Parts: sequence; C-alpha cells; structure tokens
Amino acid sequence: MTTTPTADWLRLDQQICFSLNAASRAFGGVYRVILKDLGLTYPQYLVMLVLWEHGDLPVKKLGEHLRLDSGTLSPLLKRLEAGGLVRRERSARDERSVEVRLTGEGDALRERALQVPRRIAAATGFDVEEIRELRARLDQLTTALDTAARTEAESATARQR
Repeated sequence: MTTTPTADWLRLDQQICFSLNAASRAFGGVYRVILKDLGLTYPQYLVMLVLWEHGDLPVKKLGEHLRLDSGTLSPLLKRLEAGGLVRRERSARDERSVEVRLTGEGDALRERALQVPRRIAAATGFDVEEIRELRARLDQLTTALDTAARTEAESATARQR
C-alpha cells in the first residue's frame, strides 16, 4: 500500500479483506450446491473433515482444529448428531470433557465426500500447483494476522494500564 496514494487507501477495491470475503462467499455458494448431495452445510463438512482425519476428538480439540469456540461448535455437533453422523459422549477419563465420535453412517459418508475436493478444485479453474501456492500464501497471511492481532491486543492492554 506504500505505492497507493493515501486518498485511495479507503477505496473498497483496495481492501484485501474485501477480496478475501468475496472469495469466501463465492466458495460458500459452490460448496452449498456440492454439499447438498451429502446433506451437509459447509461448517458441518469441516467438522467431518477433521473427524475423518483425526478420529475421535474432545470438543475442545475439535474446536482448536477448526478455530471455533464451543458456542459455535455445539450447535453444529448437535445437528450432526441428530443426523446420525456423530455421537457426543462424556469422556470416561475426564467427565468435564465431551468426546465426538463418528457413527458408522458418518464414517461411510467419507467415501461419498471424496468427490468434493475434486469438484471444488475444478470450480476454481486453478491447477493443483496454483492451489498449493495459494494455500501456502493464505497460511502465511493467517499466521501474520494472528501475530498482529496478539500484538495489537497486548498494546491495547498496555495502554489501558
């Protein structure tokens, strides 16, 4: 933005956040159509991806993987449980912890979901290497923004003292 005239900094077309939000909404539209066949919403699909990859997990750990708090995750899990795809059970080791487990039906859905990433990749018009590069850049961006948010929060706390 250093080469952008100051007067243009507040233009919508200069905001990376808007471009990312627009891309996210466009992804949401494609996922909505593709996931309809599986009976899943996009957030539910993300939960299933984590469970297919990692197996049974405590709700807290699942939330960490998805970057979601329990208040957001609990309704998702409730709907997945009502749909017969997961079970929530108190941990035998720690009664405060709730474990999320795939049911047989949830595990079987994985096979049908294998076509989703291929269809999404095709929808982007990018080849596999372009997708990998974009993903790596977005991961770098996320790390930088997480660091900046922590720094800003610490600065705000220090200013309040």
